[in-house]
Amino acid sequence: MLRLCADNAASILREFYAARGLMVIKGLQDIRDHPRALVELSQLFGPEVENYHQTLTSQRFFHDSVPEILILTNDPPCNHHPPPRAKSAGGNRTGPRVQFPHQLNWHTDQSYRRPPPDITLLLALEIPPADQGQTLFADCGAALKALSEAQQRRLEALQGIHAPGWIGRSRKAVENGDPVLDLLPHQLPQRQPLVRRHPVTGESSLFICEESQMDYVDGPVAGLEPGPHGEGADLIRSLLSHATQQKFVYAHEWEVGDLLVGDNRNLLHCATWYDSLRYSRLMWRTTVMGNPGREYAGELKSWIPRDGSDVMAGMEHA
Repeated sequence: MLRLCADNAASILREFYAARGLMVIKGLQDIRDHPRALVELSQLFGPEVENYHQTLTSQRFFHDSVPEILILTNDPPCNHHPPPRAKSAGGNRTGPRVQFPHQLNWHTDQSYRRPPPDITLLLALEIPPADQGQTLFADCGAALKALSEAQQRRLEALQGIHAPGWIGRSRKAVENGDPVLDLLPHQLPQRQPLVRRHPVTGESSLFICEESQMDYVDGPVAGLEPGPHGEGADLIRSLLSHATQQKFVYAHEWEVGDLLVGDNRNLLHCATWYDSLRYSRLMWRTTVMGNPGREYAGELKSWIPRDGSDVMAGMEHA
């Protein structure tokens, strides 16, 4: 399989970008016994597969032998549980609503870093029943095009402020009056353009995130009224609702062995609810970086300490 992928790397990438940065490869459950193979496969999509021991990531998510693999499971010690169950659709529609705020957890991976990761790969190794635990993807390029030209011009001049969800700056934390962590320089929230130009396709897309992954102390939008009920918050909520309309969303129903490859530069994604008291869900994740676009040209990695500090110093309980 890996030899086949390597021999066809150029055509795989052409198909990936032609499909707007979303690809599913089936039947890879044997990688569970050969985890390094997932890293090798990830290398087809960019020059660097990230080492999670060197990013803002709690060790409860670490794979036991491969530092480039992140573990996502509700089982201990990871204890990564699903978001709340979305409300059922009304009228003649069936199934859960995918649109924010009915469906929560819409995000791109680790958007609180500059540069953020380019591409995420998710491998399904244990899954709940077929009607639970889907992963949703929203096409933020199509969503941006659906806005008026005046709206697009306004957004192009703005930056969102992104922050880890565990430092006291999320919307919920601010509303609850939770303490705000003191941060080291490499842990500070990062500004990202609300509109990004894709470095491969040239298409512009919205670049936004869920309310637990943006800064509601100083943001979430630089230059607009801050706080959970300010002008910036209203704009982010409006854009999240717009971008996650059913017409922009693909829902993936997992089978064991599915590898789903998604482009963080133009897609939002989210996991959906499953009954984590009855079922286990185990996913392996890698992230690939190295081509974030001209907005980030020449930048050093924001999350690498310059003073020899531990990456997660003060964040050990995240």
